[in-house]
Formats: sequence, structure tokens, C-alpha cells
Amino acid sequence: MALLRFLTVVLLGLMTTSYLGSAQEDLNLYEQTILLTLRNELAIPGWNLNGSDFCSWHGIGCSQSTVKKLVLSGLWLHKGNLTLISELKSLNWLDLSANNFQGSIPPAFGQLLHLQFLDLSFNIFKNSIPKELGRLQNLRALNLSHNSLSGPIPQELGQLQELEELFISSNRLNGSIPIGLGNLTKLKAFSAYENKFSGFIPGNLGLNSDLTMLILHTNQLEGVIPENLFARKKLKFLVLTQNRLIGYIPQSIGNCKGLWSVRIGENRLMGTVPKEIGNVRNLVYFEANNNNLSGEIVSEFSMCSNLTLLNLASNGLTGTIPREFGLLTNLQELILSGNSLIGEIPLPLLEVKNLNKLDLSNNKFNGTIPKNICSAPGLQYLLLEHNSIEGEIPNEIGNCIKLLELSLAKNQLSGQVPCEIGHLTNLQIGLNLSYNHLSGNLPRELGKLNQLVSMDVSNNQLSGRIPLSFIGMMSLIDVNFSNNQFFGQIPAFLPFQKSLNTSFLGNNGLCGNPLNTRCGNLNLHNNVHHYANTLAVIGSGVAIIISVSIVVVQFMVRENQEKAAKAVEERLPMMIAGNVFVENLREGFDFDVVAKAAMKDGNMLREGTFSTVYRAEMPSGTILSVRKLKSVDSIVLQYQGKIAREIEKLSKKLSHENLMSSVGFAIYEDTVLLLHQHFPDGTLAQFLHESTKRQEYKPDWRTRLSIAIGVAKGLAFLHSMAIIHLDISSSNVLLDSNFKPLVAEVEISRILDPSKETASITAVAGSFGYIPPGNASRERV
Repeated sequence: MALLRFLTVVLLGLMTTSYLGSAQEDLNLYEQTILLTLRNELAIPGWNLNGSDFCSWHGIGCSQSTVKKLVLSGLWLHKGNLTLISELKSLNWLDLSANNFQGSIPPAFGQLLHLQFLDLSFNIFKNSIPKELGRLQNLRALNLSHNSLSGPIPQELGQLQELEELFISSNRLNGSIPIGLGNLTKLKAFSAYENKFSGFIPGNLGLNSDLTMLILHTNQLEGVIPENLFARKKLKFLVLTQNRLIGYIPQSIGNCKGLWSVRIGENRLMGTVPKEIGNVRNLVYFEANNNNLSGEIVSEFSMCSNLTLLNLASNGLTGTIPREFGLLTNLQELILSGNSLIGEIPLPLLEVKNLNKLDLSNNKFNGTIPKNICSAPGLQYLLLEHNSIEGEIPNEIGNCIKLLELSLAKNQLSGQVPCEIGHLTNLQIGLNLSYNHLSGNLPRELGKLNQLVSMDVSNNQLSGRIPLSFIGMMSLIDVNFSNNQFFGQIPAFLPFQKSLNTSFLGNNGLCGNPLNTRCGNLNLHNNVHHYANTLAVIGSGVAIIISVSIVVVQFMVRENQEKAAKAVEERLPMMIAGNVFVENLREGFDFDVVAKAAMKDGNMLREGTFSTVYRAEMPSGTILSVRKLKSVDSIVLQYQGKIAREIEKLSKKLSHENLMSSVGFAIYEDTVLLLHQHFPDGTLAQFLHESTKRQEYKPDWRTRLSIAIGVAKGLAFLHSMAIIHLDISSSNVLLDSNFKPLVAEVEISRILDPSKETASITAVAGSFGYIPPGNASRERV
């Protein structure tokens, strides 16, 4: 077969010699024929048979008459004989990532003896890792992540003495990690998460090299955390979450003063966190949740001034929260739930201005909720359920205006529900006040919580009627008013009517759906009817006044729009850079039309947190969605080139059936416009909230489930690329004509601030996850 392949290549070379002429003298004839054959075999777009300068083809780098670099990343290639690449003997860089190649990795790649960089990640390669790759003695980086490879790691990889980075994550590999990897003296980064590895972590790993990153989460590894990992004092990222590790956290962890992230949760570790952790002054993330840790929380954490996330949930920790935690000015998330901690909530902790999440649930805290509970202006999650906290809910709770979730359930709280909770208009995830001793009426101000999805006030001594103002809570899905002293008719509100009757049981005075009990108070009905008639008369008069006002306002608005349109025509902003990635869109495309469309309010489709979307119709008749980013003027002036490169790179990398990636962009002197395919069927928010108004929207549960799975797949792909979505909501999910969801604004976190690789410190890791190896090994986290 090898001889036949060679003869085929030579024959093709002889057939094309006259065509190639003298223009290819910079590249030897044999490699010219290889490239032509590859072009036909792999159907590589952009490789032009009519062009004679091979070294100018996309992804090819030449030197000294040979091909040195071949980059075919993100082209979604899926067929052809990859073994042909092994004929380019001088290759030192080969990148085939983000395609759809299947089958086995060609063992012939082991013949590329000059290779220094090999990236086959994000494909569908199967079977085992070829042992022949162990011949690549010059190899410095090997990335086989995100494939379907199986079997053990070949022992031969332990012979790659120049290897600095080894990434084999998200496969189906099994067996033990070869001890030979610990002998690689130049190894700096090893990532093998999401596989089926078992056995021990090699005791010599990190002993013979300046290992800076070790990511092995989500495997079946056993034994202890080796002391030698910290011997060279160079380790920066350690992620061992979701394994079966036992023993203690080594005291030698304090040797690594540059350690940045420690994630060792969901194992079987025991003992206390060593006090030496205070020596790790650069520590940003520390997660040791879901272990068997015991003893008190060491106050030495307060010496880690950069600490942003501390997660010690679901252990056996006792004692109090150290008051010294108030010194952690960068702390964003403190998660201590599921322990046996006691005492009151330390007041200094609440003064930490960057605190975003405080989870003290399922402990034994007592005392009262401090009045300065909302001192941290950015607090979004306050979870204090299942403790012994008593007293009243302070009115100051209304100062936590950014809260997304508030849970005070299963405590000893008394008094009334403060009306100030109605100020928390950002509450979305849940409001849980259940299993307390709260009394009095529910404040009508709670009806302002129009984004709230779940509300539970069950098992209290609340009384009175359920306020009619609650019909303004249009996002409600889950409610529970059971086991209180409410009376009167349950408001005729769809979320209430669709609830289980158990959500209203235990209130002897309640009637109406979903309790299926008739309300006997006819006077109440007559009064309501009388009020309705009165309101109808008043409403008619108001409606006439409003109608006249609307006509006048519309006339004035139209006149202003015409003036604005003329101003737009007279002056368009200067375009700095722009491109259209899809070839069939380039013909008939007009950047001026795009710019004008984004300057007219009449073209606006929707507005989000980070962008406004406009409708633009090209001269060819093609309709595009133009996403205009907000607040980017200073960034564009400084980083316009990097933004352009980032957008072009993301358009290739973020190709997924559930992501809406860009088809082009335009950068002006103070504006960034992202171009997308237009989806006239609207957003998931419209699908959900307009289903009762529009016949074409029929959200049955099968469709809802399909949409949820699609969104999850899109987000999973984003996270696998080390990208988070800064504003995931139903308004940022587009639907095509078949109700397939496409997550929008997927590029935002990478281009809002191109001087950093992410938009915020939680953009890579969040409160749980892994440090993406491509970022961590190059210190881009």
C-alpha cells in the first residue's frame, strides 16, 4: 500500500509538472504533489488549484523549500487519507484540531521526526493512542483532547524527553497513568480530565520537572495526593476533583507560593486543611467540597489576599467562621454549606465589598440576621437555610438589590415578611422563606418581583389574602403557600392555576383552583364585579385620552425619525476593519447598509445587557441580524486589531449546531458590529411568554425539553472551549423554524475586553469546573 501511495503521488506530480511551471521552485516538487493530493483527498477549502504559490495557501508555512507548518484547524474536515501528511517529512507543526476526522490516529504520524507541535483535539478519533508517537523525540506539545480515544496511555510516551505539554482530556482512556511520565524532565502541563483512569497518581510526577499544571478531575484515581507534586515549588494549577483520593492534604502544599488554583473536591480526603495554606499568597481558588475534612476552618486562609473562591461545603467542619475572613478583600464566593459550623455570622465578613455569593446553609449558625447583611453591593446569592437563626428579617434586606436568590428557609425567624423584599427586583432563581415562624400578611410589594421563578413561603403562620398584585409575577413557575393561615379566593393567575393543589393545602380559608373548592362568599364576588364596572368606566375615559396622546406622540416621533434618518445618510462612521466569513454572502454585501441599519431605531429587534440587535437588508435581499455592542469605544481605539483577530478566530472555533456564531463583523471608530444569520421566529422568551397570544407558538413539553437539551449542548461546547456566556437567558436563545435553539452572544466574554482573555475572573472557572489547559499552561487564566 505504501508503494502504491508513493507511485500515485509521483504520477500526479508528473501530470502536473507542466502546469506548475517555474513558480513553485520555492517548494520542492514532491511536496507540491503531496499538497495537491491532500487538497483532493481532504477537500480543503481555500486551496486553489488555479494558484501556483503553494506556500501562500491557507494554513501552510514553508522554509528552505519544504513545508514546515500545516494548520487546518476549524475547517470541519471529515474525510480523506490523513496518512498522506506523514510524507511531509520536514513538518514541525501540525494542527488538525476542531474538525470531524474519525477512525484511528494514523500511526504513520510517528514518522514525522521533526514534529514539535501536534494538535488533534476536538475530532472524533477512536481506538487507542498509537505507540508510534513515542518516536517523536522533538515533540514539545501533544494535544489529543476531546476525542473518543480508548485504552491505556502508551508507555512509549514516557520517552518524549522534550515534551512540555500533554493534553489527553475528554476521551475514554483507562488504565493507570504510566510512571514514565514522571521521568519527563521538561513536562510543565499534564491534563487528562474526564477519562476513566484508575490506580494511583505516580509518586514521581512533579519530582523531576517544573510541573506547573496538573488537571486530572473526573476519573477514578485512588490513593493519596503525592507530596512530590509540590517538591519543585512550581505548581500553579492543581485540579483533582471527582476522584477517589484518600488521606490528608499534604503540608508541603505550602511550598508552592505561586499556586493559583487548588480544586480537590468530591474525593474522600480527611483531616484538616493544613495551616501552611497561608503561605500560598497567590491562591485564587480553593475547593475541597464533598470530602471528609474535619476540625476548624484555619484562619490562615486570611493570609491569601488574592483568594476569590473558597468552597469547603459538605464536610465535617466545626467551630466558627474566622473573623479574619473580613480581610479577604477579593473574596467573591464563600461556600461553607453542609458542615457543623456554629456561632453568629461574622460582621467583618459582610463588609467584604466584592462578595458575590454567601452560602452558609445546612449548618448550626445561630443569632440574628445582621442589619448590615447587604453591605456587599454585588451580593447575588444569600443562602442561609437550615440553621438556627432567629429574630426578624431586617428591613435592610431590601438593600441587596442585585440578589438573584434568597433562601432563609428552615430557621427560627419570626415577625412579618418585610415589604422591602419587593425592592429585590433582580430576584430570579428563588425566594424561600419556608419552615419559619413568620406571621402577618404577605406584602403586596412582592408582586414587583416579575423575574422570580420560584417562591416558597410554606409552613409559617402567615395570614390574610394572597395579594392580587402577585399576578404581575409573570416568570413564576413554582409556588408553595401551603400550611399557613391564608383565606379567600386564590387569585386567577395562570402559574397558580397550574400548580399542584398541595401548594395551597393546609390553609383552611383558601378556595378556588387548584384546590377544586368553590368560594361561597358571593358578596365578595359582587363587590369585585362592582369594582370591575367602575374601573371599566374610568378606564374608558383614560383610554380616550391615551389614544389622542399616542397619535400626537407618534406624529412627533415620526418627524424626529425622518430628521434622524437624514442625519444618518449625511454622516457614517469611519470603518476600521470588516470581513464577511461566508463566501455566498459576500456578493451583494454592503457595509454601509449595515452601518445605517444599526443607527436607526426603527430597525431594532431587541436589546440585551451587552448589545442591541438590528435588522439589516442587503441589496441582494438577504436579511441579517446586526448586533451592536455597548460601551466599547475606548476598547476599540486601543485593541481594534486584536478584536478583529478574536472575532475571526471565534467564527471558526464556535461552529456548533446550537450556537449562533458570527458570519462577519465591522469595526468602526467607536462601534463593533457582529453580523449573524437572521432568525425571524424570534427568541425563546417570546416562545415561552407569547404562547398564549400567538397561535404559531405551541410550547408542548417535548418541544421544551428539546430546546433545553439544545441550549445545554451549546453551553457545554462553549465551556469546553474555555468560554463562558456572560448573559444566558431566554432572550438570548434564538429559535429556527423547527424550534431548534441557538445560543446568541457567544463571543461577548472574549471581545468585551480583548486586553484580557476573559471578561472577568470567573469567566474560566466560575464556582466549579476546570482550568482549560490551553489557558492555564500559558498563564492566560
